[in-house]
Amino acid sequence: MKVSVIVPVLDEEDTIQAALGRLRRDFPDCELIVVDGGSTDATAALAAPHATVVRGARGRARQMNEGARHAHGEVLWFVHADTAIDPAALGQIRACLTDPRVVGGGLTLRFDRRTPGLDYLARTSNIRARRLHHVFGDQAMFVRRTVFDDLGGFPDLAIMEDLEMSRRLHRRGRLRLLPATSTASSRRLTAHGTWRMIAFMQYLKLLYFAGVDPESIRARYAAGPGLLLCRERFRPASRNP
Repeated sequence: MKVSVIVPVLDEEDTIQAALGRLRRDFPDCELIVVDGGSTDATAALAAPHATVVRGARGRARQMNEGARHAHGEVLWFVHADTAIDPAALGQIRACLTDPRVVGGGLTLRFDRRTPGLDYLARTSNIRARRLHHVFGDQAMFVRRTVFDDLGGFPDLAIMEDLEMSRRLHRRGRLRLLPATSTASSRRLTAHGTWRMIAFMQYLKLLYFAGVDPESIRARYAAGPGLLLCRERFRPASRNP
């Protein structure tokens, strides 16, 4: 079962070589594709010796869809540049997909630091993935290629594309959370304060479920937590079915 690893990047020159080096070392039989969303640094040049580099329109959903268009694998595996993947993950992905009812899934989340806040976030994220079937990008989502194509790829959303994709996948079949870990960077969480960021992310998800336009939510996310009771005039969402 051929697996294509797709890594969306934007200005990741500080992390890209180490990330791709780990992926090449631990998963040598996987196709490795980096999708650059218009980096202004040396990301693309540093990635080129390690992976197929393609250019895509900025935006994680668009970049991942562009990577999928260039991929040849029966399984598409989407990995963030700032995460470290357990070498056991590939075997577990292939094993779980021998069940035709499984359409995709993700890995068990952990962070590169241990604090009460980060441990709480990892634990609740894994519970959410098991019970609500919401798999987020930092859990290294994997998808059967046939199902991905049937769904038209990731929805073209400015943010929450991983949440929406996992909801659509769950309507098609089973999603599995595997025991292998995806160790995510805690840099943004700790920069703004972990507990504040946890509350902020829940706030953004509530906005999404309330029908707020994802572009407005993306702008709010980029601005950082600040005061949760902000004065933005949010637009209603216009989403793909």
